[in-house]
Amino acid sequence: MAESETMSVDTSNEANDDPLQELTDDELDRLLDETLRANEVLAAETQMFEKFFKRVEPKELQGIQLSVNAAPSQSQHDVGGRGIGRKRSKSRSSHVDKSLRLTAEQKCDIAQREIEELREDIDRLKDESERVLDTYRAIMEEADIRINEIKKASYEFERDIVKGAVNTRTGKVISERVLKYLEDKIRARDTLIEKLRLKNSTLKVQKKKLAMQLKQKEEMGEVLHEVDFNQLKIENAQYLEKIDERNQDLLRLKLMAGNTLQVLNTYKKKLSTLTLESTRLKAEIASRNDLLARIDSETVTVETDRAGAEKINRKLRTQLGDYRVPEVMEYVRERADLYEMHKKVKSWERKVEIAEMGLKTHRKAWNQMRMASHQPNPWGVMETV
Repeated sequence: MAESETMSVDTSNEANDDPLQELTDDELDRLLDETLRANEVLAAETQMFEKFFKRVEPKELQGIQLSVNAAPSQSQHDVGGRGIGRKRSKSRSSHVDKSLRLTAEQKCDIAQREIEELREDIDRLKDESERVLDTYRAIMEEADIRINEIKKASYEFERDIVKGAVNTRTGKVISERVLKYLEDKIRARDTLIEKLRLKNSTLKVQKKKLAMQLKQKEEMGEVLHEVDFNQLKIENAQYLEKIDERNQDLLRLKLMAGNTLQVLNTYKKKLSTLTLESTRLKAEIASRNDLLARIDSETVTVETDRAGAEKINRKLRTQLGDYRVPEVMEYVRERADLYEMHKKVKSWERKVEIAEMGLKTHRKAWNQMRMASHQPNPWGVMETV
């Protein structure tokens, strides 16, 4: 009973001592917002301090954490007591907080060191990112060069082997040309490897020389300052830009060379077609020239015939102009003489036929007589007749 009365008295005293009971709702909201913002600031400071202690003084940080953990445990142990004990725990915690608080100068020092550390981390991340980006750029550039080389090799293989090394009679690829193509490619690749090996050796020698020069400068006390490094970075960036420009120019020239090669192949095909057409036209021109020569010869012959025909025509015209129509009686006599001549011709033709028949009869009899007597023919001349 006494304990309940004591508890009621304590709660009534705490309610009367609590200043939050006198605040309105708006004031409580503002107070809550301010408290939350203050807690966020304290959380950020605490996080920064923890990073600082972990990096700089981890042993002291462990001791501070133990003391901080011991103070809340003591305050929680005093919560179960009476109001007087609660007041004592509050005074103890405030005393511990005052002993653990940092001054403004210490906070500024820690913040400055953290800012410098963050800047170093940012610079280190920038350097690492630049190295990664340079690596990726080099990989992309190498991939682009490799893709262009593959396209060029594919085009040359299709041009020289797939289309150019096909036997027109069998329709198959000639193996000797394929082997020669592969040997040429291997030889070119070996030459490129040798060039790259020599270039690598030269770069290694230059690297050793630069390392020796840098070592000599360090031994002589010539330490490079940040300004020198910045200048070197600027020069390096300028050289990288120039290298990129040269690579772009080289890529453009390679594309131009590929396009020029395609145009050249097109013109070569056109040239071969026109050469065949020229050969055909030359043969046709030769045949046309022969035909023209024959036509000229025939023209000369025709002109000669025409001249002779004109001469005969003139002669006939002259004769026609000198022609005199005979008398009727003379024409009748000529017709009668012609008729008599035809009769005589027919009579003589009949006589010749009869004589030939007699000759055949006598020749046959003579042959029979010769066959019978087996004597040579002394009259060979007549037989031939």
